[in-house]
Amino acid sequence: MLREKTVFGPIYSRRLGHSLGINLLPQEGKICNFDCIYCECGWNADGRGDTRIPTAAEVRSALEDKLSALMLEGAPIDSITFSGDGEPTLNPEFPRIVEDTLFLRDTYYPKAKVSVLSNATRVHVPEVFAALRKVDNPILKLDAPTLALAQKINHPAPGYDVERVVEALAKFEGNFVLQTMFLRFPGVFDSSSPEVLEEWMAIVRKLRPREVMVYTIDRPTPQAGLEPFTVEEMRTLVQPLLEDGFAIQIKGKEAK
Repeated sequence: MLREKTVFGPIYSRRLGHSLGINLLPQEGKICNFDCIYCECGWNADGRGDTRIPTAAEVRSALEDKLSALMLEGAPIDSITFSGDGEPTLNPEFPRIVEDTLFLRDTYYPKAKVSVLSNATRVHVPEVFAALRKVDNPILKLDAPTLALAQKINHPAPGYDVERVVEALAKFEGNFVLQTMFLRFPGVFDSSSPEVLEEWMAIVRKLRPREVMVYTIDRPTPQAGLEPFTVEEMRTLVQPLLEDGFAIQIKGKEAK
């Protein structure tokens, strides 16, 4: 499965354009408080060989070296994106690293956005919330409207609470991007089932994010037997939200 250096890319992202990645976790391992069945980084158990987390100083040095080189090359960057091998907000220096990244973005690529792909598990932590409020695109995951379903999809660490996450997301007052994976696991769950879809849409209507990203699997997954949705299927599923005026980005494979 994927393993990333501290600064990697840029790669072309279907959601963010030319994206320069920042991995705040081990370069050869994986640390996450989710263990998602669809994660392109693999199971947590397979990523325990390297547990060294980069410091803020190391991230800043690597990022500045990369940005200065890319600027000289004239390479395009649309987003500087915190992603990597696990949950970026688990790095204890996450708030400082965000500050450094914003400064370097303004210095080298002032038109680029700073984005964070997070599972939203630590949004309730004041320092993490404050840091996420400063970036252009806090892209925060909610794959399941209930704890029972989250345990099947995300395998969260003990203490995860969907209601607490929703309460914390409400503090953004809509200024965030909600990201949700749609997929099927025959015999286990289906993101399109009415009881799941209706509860998820109720949360979207409550939080009123400035944008919703719905997407599906397009790479190998650690759990066998998962099935993606087509773009057309997802558009039909979220049609009620589109009719309500929500901005929704839908990413997946087109039907043949």
